Amino acid sequence: MKRNMDVPWSYSGDNGPEHWHTLCDWYAQGAEFPYQSPIALVHDETEEPIDQDLAFHYKRERFTEKEFKNTIHFVPYNKESYVTFKGINYYLTDIHFHMPSEHIIDDEQQELEFHLVHMNDDGENLVVGVLFKLTDKLNWICNQQDDSIWDFENHTQWFDPSMFLPERTHHFHYVGSLTTPPTKGPINWFVFDWIGEMSRRFILEFREEVLENNNRPLQDRKDRPIYFY
Repeated sequence: MKRNMDVPWSYSGDNGPEHWHTLCDWYAQGAEFPYQSPIALVHDETEEPIDQDLAFHYKRERFTEKEFKNTIHFVPYNKESYVTFKGINYYLTDIHFHMPSEHIIDDEQQELEFHLVHMNDDGENLVVGVLFKLTDKLNWICNQQDDSIWDFENHTQWFDPSMFLPERTHHFHYVGSLTTPPTKGPINWFVFDWIGEMSRRFILEFREEVLENNNRPLQDRKDRPIYFY
């Protein structure tokens, strides 16, 4: 069975999203999961959850940036940051972004969406999505004051990933899939409804390495519940 890294895929043409499931057996297997991501999120169509036990335990740690899967990824060296959900720790393994946003909230798409990808000891993923609009402000990320942490020449950064998180913690929660091949599921998604601000200067650092319009089209919600916290 050919694996993800061996089979080229893109966001248009013969190996675009509508053809991903035909490119290899592994992609076809992932596409069999019925609840795919991303989806449109609407406040008026959500349910109130019984409880909420998602907790962030992020800390300053060392990252490197890598180009693969048609975007830039910030990958931690030691996976010291994690979230806890239903008593299980999910460790931060990757931060990457899509332009424009993959999720749409109340019929509004944003210019940018960051995904903070986590994995537990059983290999199960949990993804946090944060949407941003681009600004001409000097600070690269809205709640991050010191841009000296970015050393792109040496591909090494030290930062606390909580700087990508919003000031307000209201968010959607639903069960979906990865948004890139093999689009496997089930995966717990947590998408904040607060829209952050990010400087265009930050994104320009990666424009040559990031594929244009690297967002998967919206998928059918089907009968799955969407919760709002």
